[in-house]
Amino acid sequence: MVFSESLKKNKDFQYVYRKGKSFANRYLVMYVLENQLSGNRLGISVSKKVGNSVVRHGLTRLLRESYRLNESGFLPGYDIVVVARVSAKEKGFAEIESALLHLGKLHNIFHIEKIDDK
Repeated sequence: MVFSESLKKNKDFQYVYRKGKSFANRYLVMYVLENQLSGNRLGISVSKKVGNSVVRHGLTRLLRESYRLNESGFLPGYDIVVVARVSAKEKGFAEIESALLHLGKLHNIFHIEKIDDK
């Protein structure tokens, strides 16, 4: 993630949960809160309900990569927390990426369509 940092501290997650605005779709829930920084901070949460550590880590990597590839389309200055739902467990990269971008558009923080390099 070139432009963004990670949210790591529990208090930062809790603050975004309390003060941020949330939208959800079938696979993900996204909380967004403006920060006073020049870049975004991304936090990813995958509960034990989703699966064992291998499944959770794989889903986390899918989410992080989906964000990284589309990072330039996200407006800067936000704390973003993405929570994976149990239904996301069996999904591949395309579905997870589509769900992430859908939520970014609902929050009005994602504005550029992805351009495929062919």
